[in-house]
Amino acid sequence: MKKIIYISTILAVLSSCKTKTQEITKTAKPNILFIVVDDLGYADLSVMGSKFYETPNIDAIAKSGNIFTNGYATCAVCSPSRASLLNGQFTARHGLTQFDGAPSGLEWKEKNRHTKLLPPEYKHHLSHDDVTLPEALKENGYRTFFAGKWHLGSAADKSLPTDHGFDINIAGYERGGPYSGGYFSPFNNPQMEDHEDEKGMSFSMKLAKETSKFIEKNKDTTFLAYLSFYAVHSPIQTTKEKWEKYRDKAEQMGIAEKGFEMERILPARKYQDNPVYAGLIEQVDEAIGSVLQTLKDNGLDKNTIVVFTSDNGGVTSGDNFSTNQLMLRGGKGYQWEGGLRVPYFIYVPWMEAQGNRIDKPVSGADLYPTLLDLANIPLKPEAHADGVSLKPLLNGERIDDRPLFWHYPHYGNQGGEPVSIIRKDNWKLIHYWEDNHIELYDLNSDLKESNDVSKENNELAENLHTQLMDWLKSMNTEYATEDPEWDKEARRKRLESHRTKLMPRLEKQRKQMLSPDWQPNDDWWGSEVKSNDLKVN
Repeated sequence: MKKIIYISTILAVLSSCKTKTQEITKTAKPNILFIVVDDLGYADLSVMGSKFYETPNIDAIAKSGNIFTNGYATCAVCSPSRASLLNGQFTARHGLTQFDGAPSGLEWKEKNRHTKLLPPEYKHHLSHDDVTLPEALKENGYRTFFAGKWHLGSAADKSLPTDHGFDINIAGYERGGPYSGGYFSPFNNPQMEDHEDEKGMSFSMKLAKETSKFIEKNKDTTFLAYLSFYAVHSPIQTTKEKWEKYRDKAEQMGIAEKGFEMERILPARKYQDNPVYAGLIEQVDEAIGSVLQTLKDNGLDKNTIVVFTSDNGGVTSGDNFSTNQLMLRGGKGYQWEGGLRVPYFIYVPWMEAQGNRIDKPVSGADLYPTLLDLANIPLKPEAHADGVSLKPLLNGERIDDRPLFWHYPHYGNQGGEPVSIIRKDNWKLIHYWEDNHIELYDLNSDLKESNDVSKENNELAENLHTQLMDWLKSMNTEYATEDPEWDKEARRKRLESHRTKLMPRLEKQRKQMLSPDWQPNDDWWGSEVKSNDLKVN
């Protein structure tokens, strides 16, 4: 299948926007295209170092804009970080500390994971008391549109996108994955209409198509288009054509005999060699390319800010064990950089950037005030209490040094442990709630987080730990509690089964997926029923 838009076209689209003759006035309010990809890892893009995945359209955003090399999600799982993107707050403040739907307290024991702690209760939807980014923009004349994954409450909670400032909601509800219909039409999503001529269309292209429709209809207004992909969340699916492309590429690059190694809790994928996941990423990239082309076709590319990020790291363990984060340890759910550091790009057409790399640590909570600032709208520090505007950094200036905080008093499906974290300058301290021990890493010299230097830097570790504990106390947050009936031996046996039973099963599945005759089902998850992926308008 030919690509919708080639890299040269997109680079031309974005690069043409930086000439001084095309600058908007200081009082003009720009349009905003805010793109969130689900579970996309820091190293899951070619522009961020991947030699396996191909993402020319996403790369073009980065290469024409600003790349934040220390861009972080506010949580290693989805719902908490998604809330932070919209309210500008860290998770301990807004209280949605776990992905919506996860059990807590005694209900957690029914999972039979035999953990030492019982995770606390948490908020299950975005607070109605918070003034969200779309609400702030609506107050200033913006039309607001949401398409894709929500996972921040349900209709019963009165917490759908339209309850929090979006004029239009396409496909957003309480589910966190494409569980109703998969990644190919019909999608059976209760907040989105399926059409007969869309059979075989990918979910990502469907969301792009709906976003393009909104942009075209509102090209004479000022708008926020929030495109929140369900991909690349499990269950991963792609077309036969894309699977073949990346299976052949994996073979050319050399397929390792063993594809997994044990982390502390679960096996972790060692390499980027999953051809289905690679195909799913490419489908997202093509969908994004189609929306960027819509902006250009409607003369909106010169006055539309483009934000691109992910809600957490890529999945190395758990779910579909899909990817590896190369230079980073861990992935989604984990307390290490692979779980927290994400792709983070901001393209502002009237600012000359061209792939400018900004190393200052920044957070998903910062995007709310940054967009207000770029739109010449007064900031709302009482709302986005933890986020700061990054506009000075985009202008080549400085912002004040500050610590970043994370609080995850839960166990993740991907091997994550109950932790709280502070990053200050190049130092990262992790507090583990099971036994209250700490780890300290110098991220300048140890990005892989393989060398705990807390004992060699005792005074620094104590100071950072005090700051972290004081901050948590000021948030009046919730903590995990000990299970008085904890069975240590049952826990040991469960962890051992991950090594002796789960890992061999994963190795077998990996080899099957990389074999030339592999086929998931007769119609490749419905993609071969009828393909309209090139039809976007």
